Amino acid sequence: MEKEPKKTDLDRGHGGCSSSSSKVTYSPEEYQDLLEERDDLRNRCQRALADYQNAQRRFSSDLIASRQTGIEKVLGEIIPVLDHFDMALNQDTSSLSIEQFAQGVEIIRQELSKALAAFDVQEIQPALNDPFDPSRHEAVSQLAGEGIQEGHISSVYQPGYAIGTRVIRPAKVTIAPGKFADSQDNSGDILSKD
Repeated sequence: MEKEPKKTDLDRGHGGCSSSSSKVTYSPEEYQDLLEERDDLRNRCQRALADYQNAQRRFSSDLIASRQTGIEKVLGEIIPVLDHFDMALNQDTSSLSIEQFAQGVEIIRQELSKALAAFDVQEIQPALNDPFDPSRHEAVSQLAGEGIQEGHISSVYQPGYAIGTRVIRPAKVTIAPGKFADSQDNSGDILSKD
């Protein structure tokens, strides 16, 4: 005589709830099939969890590798500029004129600008009388200028830099005094006149 396996509430199809009105019975073959299906689902769940954990580890290591590759690319473009500085500093200064020295510095600056352009870095160089844009310019002071409209750029102290539409550093500018300029602080925020 074959012993029938003990049935749990889950095996009875009641999800853990007991009911006195109906009872489900399984043949030993059906019961064995259910156990195999349960084991298969458990194995699938464990494999899916392991795959997820492996994907997280891969993503983390790929992120680190990608960051490292990005740094290497930037340095690969910048190091030649450093080499040019070293060559300039090793020159015999007694035989160089001021013009030759300035020309060498200009060549190095062009090399650095080319390296930055390789990474889509653009210079923010506003023109005189351009409207002041607080998202791309930083007002450092007010300075009147002939023919400059009030609240417009009257001089540029330092260019700014951006990657696409994202500003890395705003251009440092002076703006012509006037109603608009008087309502600006150095960060470009509108100040109340209270």
